[in-house]
Amino acid sequence: MKKLFLLLTLFTSLIAGESVKKVVFDLTTGDPAVFEKKVLSGIVRQKIYYEGKLQELKVAVVIHGDAYKFFVKNLQNTEYKDDKVLLEKHDEYMKRLTTLADTYEVSIYMCDVGRNKHKLATKDLYDFVEIIPNSTIGLIEQQNEGYAYVPIAH
Repeated sequence: MKKLFLLLTLFTSLIAGESVKKVVFDLTTGDPAVFEKKVLSGIVRQKIYYEGKLQELKVAVVIHGDAYKFFVKNLQNTEYKDDKVLLEKHDEYMKRLTTLADTYEVSIYMCDVGRNKHKLATKDLYDFVEIIPNSTIGLIEQQNEGYAYVPIAH
């Protein structure tokens, strides 16, 4: 009986391990249309696809390049305070990003080097954004944990 239980446990573990997919998005674009399509809508579509196949999709996003502006909750203290498109869409982005983080459990990492370069205070970022030393380290860490690499540049 113990052997059967052990075999069933091992088999279940193997199947469960195969049902989890992982992806890390290397987000560098500052283009709102690309951001909306690939991040805000794309990640939700991908999560739903895998859920429909009874599989889990773990998603991480590493922010650097021109993408910082999408993750700032208080634009007035930043270089983005006069970005008309961003100001217009800011509330929508906040709601959709919060849903990604809370409902879809997307992990969001921001490069600290770029954060400092853009003079972004951590208090001005969304609470779900985790600061990492730099984007390369974040991408290395995620890929070494088995995450597939997908760039989102333009």
